[in-house]
Amino acid sequence: MKKPIRIGTRGSKLALWQAHHVAACLEQAGLASEIVIITTKGDVVLDRSLDKIGAKGVFTEELEVGLRTGHIDIAVHSAKDVQSTIPDDLELLAFMEREQVNDVVVSFQPDLDLRKPGLVLGTSSTRRKAMLRRFLPNASTAEARGNLQTRLRKLEEGQYDALVLAYAGVHRMEYDHLIRHVLPETQFVPATGQGSVAIECARTLEPALKTELHRILDHPATHVCLAAERAFLRTMEGGCSIPSFALATLSSDGAVVHLHGGLISLDGGKLLEEAQTADASQAEALGIRIAESVLARGGQQILDEIRRERDA
Repeated sequence: MKKPIRIGTRGSKLALWQAHHVAACLEQAGLASEIVIITTKGDVVLDRSLDKIGAKGVFTEELEVGLRTGHIDIAVHSAKDVQSTIPDDLELLAFMEREQVNDVVVSFQPDLDLRKPGLVLGTSSTRRKAMLRRFLPNASTAEARGNLQTRLRKLEEGQYDALVLAYAGVHRMEYDHLIRHVLPETQFVPATGQGSVAIECARTLEPALKTELHRILDHPATHVCLAAERAFLRTMEGGCSIPSFALATLSSDGAVVHLHGGLISLDGGKLLEEAQTADASQAEALGIRIAESVLARGGQQILDEIRRERDA
């Protein structure tokens, strides 16, 4: 009898939903599994914004240690939390089928008006803060760290008028009834990987098992899109602390990939974006090309300004 596949995950309800979803897919394919909860730095340090605690790998580093030591066989991440560059001894094995990608506004106020002066919107995302400053200048933003349930408790206590979150997490936790606005993905372009679940493993994992896990868990169309988006992010040398954005989509026949990527300054004043298409087999090259164009058109200056401000 084969040993159960040990699935490493954070302990939040949303992370556990993702891990149990993976386990269900494995079970359907005849593979036993067990879930191993690992606490990450991002789960412990809640009194500082992500960009202030060194966001590179803040939700993944401890899980990656578990992969290296053999404590777990695979790690399950929200794809948007995965750092732009993976260590050489690890690999991203699969990207699961993507959920709707939009950012949404969640509130206990049924008639929430986004144009209302003085509106307070809670978010922990650097990208969302910058976009809200640009597209909803009448509103102010406030830091909203913690798992989804913690943020909703703070919302109910009146610390914010609304929260800006990824639709995927809200939907998976069955809070759809609190969604007041779905923000258009053409304007509020999501973070790289938003809506997908990423599966990471050590390169030393048994090759036959890797092949089987990839077959069961990977969604080919999502994988192509995330290859383009992650190549963009990697070339930008950014993580979740940098207000970059990228969304790739495939043509109906899967032959052509379209990528919309860019960068926004922290105050929302400068927005650089670009969209191009390419053959799906050239997804990574497309991501690199768009990132290089954005950097050359002033993106590097925006990144330098952000880093100077954070180092000050």
